[in-house]
Formats: sequence, C-alpha cells, structure tokens
Amino acid sequence: MDQVGDPPAYWSQEASTLMAALGSGPTGLSSEHAAALLREVGANAVEDAAPLSALRLLLRQFESPLVLILVFAAAISLILREWVDAAIILAIVLGSSLLGFFQEYRASQAVQELKRRLALMVRVVRDGVERSAPFASVVPGDVLLLSAGNLIPADGLVLEAADFLVSEASMTGESFPVEKRPGVVRADAPLAARTNAVFLGASVRSGTAKVLAVRTGRGTEFGAIAARLAGRPPETDFARGVRQFGYLLIRVMVLIVLFVLAVNLLLRRPALESLSFAVALAVGLSPELLPAIITVTLSAGARAMSRRGVIVRRLDAIENLGSMDVLCTDKTGTLTEGAIVLREALDPAGQSSDEVRRLANLNAAFETGIENPLDAAIIAAAESAGLSTAGFSKVDEIPYDFIRRRLTVVVFDAANAAEHLIVTKGAFANVLAICVTLDIGGAEQPLDAVRRDALERIFKERSAEGFRVLAVATRRVPARAAYAHSDETDMTFRGFLVFYDPPKADAQSTIGDLAALGVRIKVITGDNRYVAAHLAQSIGLDPKSMLTGDQLASLTAEALWHRAPNVDLFVEIDPQQKEQIVRALQHAGHAVGYLGDGVNDAPALNAADVGISVEGAVDVARESADIILLDRDLGVLRIGVEDGRRTFANTLKYISITTSANFGNMVSMALATPFLPFLPLAAKQVLLNNFLSDLPSIAISTDNVDADILTLPQRWSIANIQRFMIVFGLISSIFDVITFIVLLQFFHAEEPIFQTSWFVTSLLTELAVVLVLRTHKFSLNSRPSALLLSSTIVVSVLAFATPFLGKLSALFGFAPLSVSLLGAICAIVIGYIAATEAAKAWFFRRPT
Repeated sequence: MDQVGDPPAYWSQEASTLMAALGSGPTGLSSEHAAALLREVGANAVEDAAPLSALRLLLRQFESPLVLILVFAAAISLILREWVDAAIILAIVLGSSLLGFFQEYRASQAVQELKRRLALMVRVVRDGVERSAPFASVVPGDVLLLSAGNLIPADGLVLEAADFLVSEASMTGESFPVEKRPGVVRADAPLAARTNAVFLGASVRSGTAKVLAVRTGRGTEFGAIAARLAGRPPETDFARGVRQFGYLLIRVMVLIVLFVLAVNLLLRRPALESLSFAVALAVGLSPELLPAIITVTLSAGARAMSRRGVIVRRLDAIENLGSMDVLCTDKTGTLTEGAIVLREALDPAGQSSDEVRRLANLNAAFETGIENPLDAAIIAAAESAGLSTAGFSKVDEIPYDFIRRRLTVVVFDAANAAEHLIVTKGAFANVLAICVTLDIGGAEQPLDAVRRDALERIFKERSAEGFRVLAVATRRVPARAAYAHSDETDMTFRGFLVFYDPPKADAQSTIGDLAALGVRIKVITGDNRYVAAHLAQSIGLDPKSMLTGDQLASLTAEALWHRAPNVDLFVEIDPQQKEQIVRALQHAGHAVGYLGDGVNDAPALNAADVGISVEGAVDVARESADIILLDRDLGVLRIGVEDGRRTFANTLKYISITTSANFGNMVSMALATPFLPFLPLAAKQVLLNNFLSDLPSIAISTDNVDADILTLPQRWSIANIQRFMIVFGLISSIFDVITFIVLLQFFHAEEPIFQTSWFVTSLLTELAVVLVLRTHKFSLNSRPSALLLSSTIVVSVLAFATPFLGKLSALFGFAPLSVSLLGAICAIVIGYIAATEAAKAWFFRRPT
C-alpha cells in the first residue's frame, strides 16, 4: 500500500534520491514537517488508532448467541402480546448487556491508559538532533537509530549498519536472523531478498543501524498482511472452552425445549400458551449472564492485579497465570538484587589491576549496542576511580551477539596515532578462545596449556564464590577505517572483571511461597555453571539439578521432554535453547510461565503459556509478553498468581453452578410436563424466577476464594464441569420431583398453588446452591463476600414475600401459601442443602 509521496520500490533507489523524494536528509525531518506529515498520513499504527466507540461496544454485547436467543424470545412474546413476559426478557437482555458493556468500556479505557503508560519509544533524528519519540509518531522521512532489542517501527531503507542482524520471521518465515546492510537491490526483488530494507514488526537481534523510514502504519508490508488477516486475535483455550460449552448448553436446551413443546401440543394444550412456555423455558435455561460474568470477573481481577503492580495486557492471560505450574526465569534482578557492581579488576595472575579497569572502561564507554548493567557497573567504577576516555576516540565497534558472546571496540589512541587499539570484553571462554598471548607485568607471554589452566583456575574459583567473571583482551593493529569479526584473533589476554550481584534477601522465602502454590522455579541463564550453582545453593534450589547448553544440544527432543521437568538450573544456555526448554516443559504437560526482559527472550515469551516481562524491558520482550510487572520481583509475581487463581476460581464458580442448575431445570421440566394437567410454571413465572436468581450471580466476581484453592494451579476442563453439571443437576431434579409429589399427594395443590409453591422452592434452592457450591468446604466454614451474601439474603426474602404482594402477585399468577405449605417448602430446601453438602463432600474428596 502506497502512502502520500511514497516512492515505488524504494529498496531499488539510492539513499540520497529517496531522502530528497521524502523531503528528508542526513539531519532528518524538521519538527514542523514531521508534525504536518503525521496529520496527513495518520498515526504509525496498523490498527485503528481510536478505540471502539461506546456505541460499538454496546452493540457488540448482542453478538453472543445466548443474548440473541433472548432477543428472539422477546420478539415472540411481543408478537403473542405477552407484555409481562416480554418486559422481563428485555430486562434480562438489557441488564446482561449493560453489565457487559460497562465492564468492557471500563476495561477498554484501562487498556488505553496502559498503552499510554507502556508506549514504545524510538530514537529519531529531527532538526539534526537525536531524540526519543513515541513509536506512533514516526512518519515517512524520519531517520531512525536502531540497536539490539528494538522493534522496527516502520518499513525503511538502511543508511548505515554495523553487524545489523534482524529477526523477521513474521514477515518472511526465515527463523534465523538476517543481516541488513546499505546498498541497492533490484526493483523486483522479493521481500526476503531486500537485504537493504527493514520492515515494521521485525526486531533487531544485534548491532546498530541508521534507517530512513519510508512507509508507516497500514502502508507497511506488515499493515498489508494485517489487513488481509483482519479479525480478532486467536482464541485462548479458556475462551474457546467457554464458547464451546455455551454452544453445548444451547444444543441441549433446544432439544429439551422442543421436547417439552411437542409434549404440550400432543396433550392438546393451547398452542400459544405452549409456545410462550417454551420460549420462557429457553430463557430460563440459558446461561445468559455467562459473557457478562466472565467479563466482570476478569476485569475485576485485572484491576486488583494492577493495584499490586501486575499489569494484564490481555484479560485471557489471567487464566493462564492461574494455571501456571512452572516458571522459567533468568536470575539477574529476579533472584538477585540486580544492583551489579564491579568488585575487582584482576590481571592474569589474579592481582588487582588499574590497567584492566581502564581498558574495560574504554570498551564500556564507547559501546553503543545493547544497554546492560555490566557496562553500567564498569563506567560507575571508573568514575569513582577518576578514570576517563580523554585522549581516546572511537573508530569502530563489533557489536555483541549471543553466539560470539563478546563485544569489541576499536579506539584511536592520541599517544600512538599510527595504530588502533582493539579492546574485547566478554564471556571468559569466548575471549580466551581468541587469545594467543597474555600480559604478565607489561610483557606479552605465550598462552600455553599451563597458563591456560592457571587462568581457568582463577575463573572457576571466583565463579564458585558467586561472582560473575568476564575477560578482557587487546590487540594493536595498523590504523585503518573499518573492522570485522575476523579481527578478533591473535589477541592478548589482559585480565578479569569480577562482578557481584547478591541474592535477594527474600529470594529463598519467595521461592518457597511459589512452591507452596504449586509453581516450581527453573532458572535459565547464559551464566556459567559455577555462578549458577552458587546462587542455587544460597536460595534453596538444588545446585546439582543442572543441565548445560552443551548437554542440552546433545539431547534429542524426546530426551529433553523427559529431562527438563526434573532440572532446576539450565546454565550456559544460548537464546535458541530457551524456547526449546519451554516447548519441552509444555510437551511434558506443564503450564509454563516465562519471565524475561531481553531481546533473546522474545521467542520463549511467545512460546510460553504466559509471557511475563517488566516495565523496563526491551521493546520486543515487552510486546511479546502477556503480563507486565512494574517491579521485577517474584514476590509481586506470587501475588499475581494468587490473584489470577482467585479470578479464575470465581469464573468457574458461575460456570459450574449455573450449568448444573440449568441442567437440573431441564430434566425437571421434561419430567413434569407430560404428567401434570397444567404447566409446572407459567411462562412469566419462569422468566421472573430466572431474573431473580441471576441477581446474586453478579456478585460472584467479588467472592472470597478458599486458601486451599489458591495453592493449586487452575485448569479449564469441560469434562469436570460436565461431571459437576450432571451430579448436582440431578440432585436438583430429585428434589424437584419430591416437591411435585408433596404438592400433589399431600396438599392436593391446584394450578395457582402448585406454580407458586414450586416457584418459591425453585428460587430458594437456586439461591442456596450458590452459597453451598461456591466452596469445596462445608458452607459454614467458608465465608462468602459481603455483597454475595447480602444480595442472596435480599432475594431470598423476596422469594418468601412474592406470594403475598397483592396485585403484583396476581399479575404473575401467584396465590398466597399456607403456613404448613411454607413449612414444607422450608423442609424441602433444607433437605436439598443437606443432600448437596453430602454430594459435595463426595465429589471433592481428595484421594489419600
């Protein structure tokens, strides 16, 4: 899709020509020109910038098949001139829809606020000055400065690049990062062959680049794909399960309603009365509040979690957080304080060295790739020691990547203009591998086997003490303009950098708290085995339960499936292996959470059942996550897990209780209709019963959840809910039959008395079952929320009062009940509560 002023096949044009066409240049756009372009082309977003209007949100509430059934039923009641029936149905429709609308509108406003709070930023050059600008404000002609971890904000042409590797699997299907460099590509080159172009939605894996933005928003390649695939995001297992179960209920409901209608017609009851009753029965059996209750419960959970520092980017992720039983995490900042300090700079003999500290500072100060706490610690230590980079200037940089695991900076030394100094810093083994000599007292000595063993001994000793150890190497070469990976060779080993990041004081207790919730911690780190083992020992993990990256690489997929669940520490892991570990754990039947904040964490975050990141994470990690922690603390996450389980448990309460009650009513109606000389309930009575019994259900989202429920991962299971529905639904039907027998045999009830009595009994049992089945414990040992209890009491009082409300009672066909009949009703309800309690104790019994 072309935009205003968008040159065709921009990848086939010279950079200068393209800049001129876009009104840009080496100094970028002016602020005024950029603002004018933004007004002209719109915000840099693939989706519409504006959220759904209130009207569209309201209309969307009527998309549910359950709500559509109610609308259809209301239309039939209006055609039949059953005004009371139609009024009740419409009250139910409006109540459910408005409840869902207010919750969704409130949630959408919260999402917009979250987007503003977590809005991605990008470095741009405007007015000749580098500045930070919102992702959405990028326009064609902007000059972008990209580095590792950035999401690419637009389609554009690469102007300058240094080891610039980009992950663009979402665009081309290529799973490995591809290198991008300046140049000109033929106009008919396919997407994957445009090596001088980058695309919105891709991410920078390593290196740096200067890019000219050419297309933004829906004018990009990604925007074109999104337009072709326009639609809602894929359903989660939870959403799919809710929808499928709703359809199951509807199918069963339709069969029962048709059966009851057919029986009534065969018994030669009035056709209009039978049709009206069938419509009312359909309404009474529909779990019409299901969509609204789920929205209310999840929204309430998300708000509660946000107050505790856990931001939910997708409401459905709450279910996944509640079901998580394995959490994979790095150690830095999560299990450790994250306040890394440079403890020592040592020469090859293990002695303190100011020269090694100075060389490390040159490398860290001139590095422009991935920002990291190790470089920050080096610079902070150098400032404290009074070191500076005076007399040196940067010539080139070979950025860090996760294969080489080292970073090289080439500097110009004013004291030696004929040569350049190459300074390399990185993982000990990776730096040692490119060294052929070592510095001893200012003299270079051959790096033979004995000296290598001595260096490795120092490395292991410091690592085993819990320190993270990097190495520094240098080489002097004749001055030239550019350098490459091939220059990282024949270097001199200069010394060690020893960092310390102490374990968090509460790490061990937090891990214990998560274990009590059924969540096992697995550490996945690129650090060496010695540091990881020391940390594990100090925080209560098994230091011997370890798998290294090399060992993992030698395992087959099947072997890893069996091995991964029993490993606590995955060490010396490369980025590609993180996703392998997550997949293996999932294959073993675990619900996996992954906590990460780096560019190399994105694949694992996408693969995990729930991706968790932090507010300060790199762009690609934050955008891949479902949950954002405002504080990188497992204690905060533990609270989030509990909130997620609490939310999920309350959602399942409504689903389970409603479906069992509906099923019981279906069976009761089917049994009663052929044997009664009149309808067991009038249509308006069925509707009123349904309306009143639904009122306390709205308060389920506020209900307390038993502590033992929070200790176990929550899982959605249609099979369990079906079993629940059948057991407790049939108990309800049994007591309905008992009610019929008592009314007909002992009280010889005629139509008004029978219908009034069963209305009161049915309503009271539906209210009672909410309080009984909301907990696995004996009901009196588990306190419901104040709102749920008070609303249930109010409606229960109204149930007893219904037959005695004069004209209002007569409007619904109710008749006053005798004291003895009310006593019988109370006895039946008490018996029902006792039977349900007994069945509950059996149903939820724990195997010994």
